[in-house]
Amino acid sequence: MADVLVVAAHPHLETSRVNRALTLAASALGEREVEVRDIYALYPDYLIDIDAEQAALARARLVVWQHPIHWYSMPALMKLWIDEVLSFGWAYGPGGTALKGKDLWLAASTGGPDDSYRPDSYNRYFFDAFLPPYEQTAELCGMRFVPPLVLHGAHRVTDAELESHAQLYTSRLLSYPHWPELAEIEAPELCDVPSEARPEEAQG
Repeated sequence: MADVLVVAAHPHLETSRVNRALTLAASALGEREVEVRDIYALYPDYLIDIDAEQAALARARLVVWQHPIHWYSMPALMKLWIDEVLSFGWAYGPGGTALKGKDLWLAASTGGPDDSYRPDSYNRYFFDAFLPPYEQTAELCGMRFVPPLVLHGAHRVTDAELESHAQLYTSRLLSYPHWPELAEIEAPELCDVPSEARPEEAQG
């Protein structure tokens, strides 16, 4: 099976320009190269098959979270996926080493242009200011967080710009793990979350 897992999350992929193009491009690579899981198509009722998602994660070396940025964060089902799939005792905490040593890569798009993510513009912060929750999620699970691929101003990109971005995306997926920056990113130490951090009845 593929070493690369793309978890794609767009609530209206059929009307999306950017994420639909990226999902189609990744899917066209074939399951032997990249496994793509469109979670809004898989779980329109928001009832996530945790075993299936954990099995897909276990097969991968690179996990890609591909989604638009919604209110400076991720779409609702992506958040629920993280809440339920990255469970205590499996992804983190005592015995939770299933994701240790894997890489996590964010492929995101924003409606606002690049220059809107500045202290003197309406988004008030550089885009990197919104990444700590992603970085810490990776850290907690013993994963390396790889610098993200972000397409700003998704509503206004030209067809040529979108095609170039999709080509960059697929070339990166196909060239993993031969990414120069990986040599510069140290594998994190697993965060020591003690068993008493959760009441026993909440751990099941």
